[in-house]
Parts: sequence; structure tokens; C-alpha cells
Amino acid sequence: MSVKKLARYWWPTLFWMGVIFMFSSRPVTPASQIFWQDFLIKKTGHFIAYFILAVLLYRSLKSTTRLSLTLLFLFTITLTIAYAATDEFHQSFTPGREPHLRDVAIDSLGAMTAVYFIFRRSVDLFPVL
Repeated sequence: MSVKKLARYWWPTLFWMGVIFMFSSRPVTPASQIFWQDFLIKKTGHFIAYFILAVLLYRSLKSTTRLSLTLLFLFTITLTIAYAATDEFHQSFTPGREPHLRDVAIDSLGAMTAVYFIFRRSVDLFPVL
């Protein structure tokens, strides 16, 4: 496989992982006075970020490996959850931040939802698949 093809399919995935890492490296910003609004916005962000990561990982794996569909789905979910867990661990070293298992669960739900939509072919909005 050519380096150009690898770069074309893996660069967006690695870039998105970098974006997630960058956001989790930032100290906590002041929260809204209304707790549930702040909570809802942040957790929705977690879900969406890892939904996107799962779509990108699936695309990268599908385009650069010969894995069966079942293994593609399993690897996509496993790698996304592993990245979520290591990202939460990374947050323990960021001032004012702490890891939460709940965030890994929300991230995992985002990844599993993405894989479900890919499986059901319901996400025709993503022509890259």
C-alpha cells in the first residue's frame, strides 16, 4: 500500500484525535451558572466527538486493511473506546481536570451509535464511507 493512500485515509483520523487531545489538554473553563446546561453541552460534545472519531476510524480501517465487516466494527469500537479511556487518563495530568468513567461511557455510546448507523447504512450523509 502506498504512503499516499495511507496518509489520505489516516490523516483525517489522526488529525481528529489531535483535536480531541487538544481540547482535553485545556484547563477547565468557568462553567455556566446553570449546571444542567453546562453538563448537557459538554456531554453532547463528548458524544459527537467520539461519534466522528468512530466514523473516521472505520473509514481508515476499511480503506487500508482487509478486515471482515465484523472485525471492522469490533476494531472501530475497541480503538475508539481505548482512545476515550486514555484521553480521560491524560486529563488527570491537566490542571483543574479529572478523569470520569461517565465520560468514557458517553464517548463509547457515541462510537457505538456511529457503528450502528454505519451498519444500518442509515448515514448516507457520509459519502466517504
